This record gives sequence, C-alpha cells and structure tokens, in this order.
Amino acid sequence: MDNIQFYIKEHKSRFINELIELLKIPSISADPTYKNEVLKTASAIEESLKKAGCDKVEICETEGYPIVYGEKIIDDKLPTVLVYGHYDVQPADPINLWHSPPFDPIIKKTETHPEGAIFARGACDDKGQMYMHVKALEFMTTSNQLPCNVKFMIEGEEEVGSRNLGVFVKNNREKLKNDVILISDTGMIANTTPSITTGLRGLSYVEVEVTGPNRDLHSGLYGGAVANPINILTKMIASLHDEHNRITIPGFYDKVETLSKEERAEMAKAPFNLENYKNALDIEAVYGEAGYSTNERNSIRPTLDVNGIWGGYTGEGAKTVIASKAYAKISMRLVPNQDWEEISDQFKTHFENSAPHGVKVKVTPHHGGQGYVTPMDSVGYKAASKAYEATFGKTPIPQRSGGSIPIVALFEKELNSKTILMGFGLDSDAIHSPNEHFGVFNFLKGIETIPYFYKYFVELSK
Repeated sequence: MDNIQFYIKEHKSRFINELIELLKIPSISADPTYKNEVLKTASAIEESLKKAGCDKVEICETEGYPIVYGEKIIDDKLPTVLVYGHYDVQPADPINLWHSPPFDPIIKKTETHPEGAIFARGACDDKGQMYMHVKALEFMTTSNQLPCNVKFMIEGEEEVGSRNLGVFVKNNREKLKNDVILISDTGMIANTTPSITTGLRGLSYVEVEVTGPNRDLHSGLYGGAVANPINILTKMIASLHDEHNRITIPGFYDKVETLSKEERAEMAKAPFNLENYKNALDIEAVYGEAGYSTNERNSIRPTLDVNGIWGGYTGEGAKTVIASKAYAKISMRLVPNQDWEEISDQFKTHFENSAPHGVKVKVTPHHGGQGYVTPMDSVGYKAASKAYEATFGKTPIPQRSGGSIPIVALFEKELNSKTILMGFGLDSDAIHSPNEHFGVFNFLKGIETIPYFYKYFVELSK
C-alpha cells in the first residue's frame, strides 16, 4: 500500500475530528428517548460513506433502526469484502462514574495509550473501530489502490440484540453477496502484541421475576411469615453455581466443546500477567470455574452472570417493606456448539422448577446468539495475519474472545461466508463501562492495517 503512512499523517487531525463529531451524537439504541440521535447518526454514516468513495449508499429501513448500506464495485470478477459494523452505543450509565461527559469527547494520555486516547461512549465499541474502515476505504479510493469490491452494512441495533438484522440479511442475500466478511468489534492483546480473534462466545440473555404477596408488606407485621421474593431470588441465583463454580443447570455442559491440551497450550502463549490483571481491576484474587486459567475462563468456558438485580425500596433512608416482586437480568456466555435457544429453555425449566412454594416465577428470554470459530487455514485469516505483519512487524497471536457478536453465526448461515475479526481495541478500553476510550494509535493503526487485508486477500484468492 503505497504512501499509506504519509496519507494518514497528512490527514490525522481530520480523521480524529471526524470521529469526535460522530461520538458527540448519543446514539443509544436501548432508550427510545434517543431515537432522533440514533437516526442522526445513521445519516452521518451515510454521508461519510459517500465521501469515502462508495458509488452507492442508502439508508435501508427496518422495523427498528435503519441499516446503512454502501458499496464500491470496481469489477464483478474480483472478490468482494463485506464490512459489518454498528453505529449504536450502550447507555452511558452510571454517569457519575465518568471523569468527563460521555458524549463530549476528550483526548487524554493513559498508561496503555501514551499517545492519547479518545474518551467517549462508543469510542471503541464500535464507532471508532467501524470508522477505521470508512477512512481505509477513503485512502484506497483516493490513491486508486482499492484492489477489489467492497460493501458496507452498518446497523443501529447491535447493542439491543440486532433485532432486525436477521430479516434484512435473509431478504437481501444477493445485495450482500460476498467472499469474506470483515468486522472490527473486538480487540487485540496489546499495542505491541497484535492478535486476531478466532472465536466468539454465544449469548443467552434472560430476565427473571419472582412474585410473592399481592402487594408490598410491612416487614414487622409479615416478616418471617410470608416468603420474601428478594430473599428467595437471591437463594435461587446462588444455587445456579456449585462449590466449584460450575453451572448447575441440567444439560448445560452437554455440548460444550472441549479443547485439547495442545490447543490450550497454544492459547497460553499469549502474554498475560496475573498480578497486573488483578491490579488493573483492584481485586485481591481472581474467581471462576475450577481447573481453568483466567484466560480460559473468560474465553473457552461458558459462564452465567447476574447483570442486574432489584426489588423493594432502594431510595434514601429506610422503608421497612417486604417487596411483592424481585427481578434480575442474567446473561450466559456460551461456547461453540451450545445452542442459545436450547440453553434459554434449559434455564427457564430449571429456574422455574427450583422455586419454593409460596412464590411464582416468570422467565423472559430477551435475545441471544450462537458462538463462532474462524478457521485459521482460511484465506481470510491468512490475509489478516499478513496485514498485521505488514504494519506491526510481527505475526499476530490467534485468540479466543469472551465476548459475543451473535450475528456472526447468522452471516455464515445466510450468506455462506466466513468472518474475519480484526479488532484494534484493548481490554483496558472500558467498553460498556464508564470512561470508555479508544487509543489514537489504535485508531490510526487500524486505518493503516485494513487496506493490507484487501491487498493480501486478493493476492491469496488467486
């Protein structure tokens, strides 16, 4: 890729300022209050794709938020890369834990980002990483170095389960036809240690409701005589793990993939310092399923975690009540071969059956998705590896991710395409948390690396 470093250096300030303007828009898909801002972001992406060189760009309506589609077709005989990303972001709560306003981006230096990082909601997940692809296209079209066709599919509902993406993909198979799908919504080990995500966990997300008496009761008059839904719920949740931190739902592990000693040894080569990990999180000890390392627990093993729990009185001061209802939101991260719908059914049956007499239990599945593994012998993986080698000067380490991108399995099923996950974020970038950020180095390095993927993908496809 001739002159790419010069091009990035020449346009660095503009690239960063454009991303900052995009990050200022609070495109929170989970909250209907922000509907206009989400739509505004879609329009901004549409305009950015046009300026980057797409010959055709359209906002495709769905029953929810629209999908922005763009394409640059230079020769039907050449391979086609489909870029997927999302323009919606997580809610910024809790706001009081942010060191700066979540939608007023600022650049600050950090220990992991000495060149500075952009602090804002969506900086890394996924506006910053998605926008790398837009700017990479701009370079390739401006310099006449685009070696193949490219299509973009940028959605606005990823953070709420991609509710309408499946329908769009099924109805537009020809429009989305491609040879490989490229996504940057993952991370890498370190700025000095590039890696490629070769596996994703699946997801099952449910909400549970425990109901006791028909109204809130005085805890003095009724305490000890009536089942307390909050007490019951906490006991039921506690019973979901045994003393070895294994999940107790019958059948939960039946289809769990067991990696060989050789595969686990290869994974263990990734640089990892347990003390640094604990210090970064300000914890005294790690925790998890017995028999597995920290990196294995958060990548190749399934999990069950409570994401939120509430009920009764939580305001200032005291109010002595036995709540009528108690609630919790629970997510289960799944490994390849575990079917999220089957796991959701298993959870529902087990949780309802574990309730004692005196309460009623309701389980509501929200959304989920399958796990995914990228074959390392594919043309796409080899092209990505060579791209990182070209810009980082070293071979990237294959790495399983603990996160989930449910639509990746959908893409393979509906479009018959493999997905390559070229992430440039770091674990310390606080995605989904207060003070989310994305390194300036990482943003620019992504723009530099992505065009090499196109180059090597075409070369290796011949």
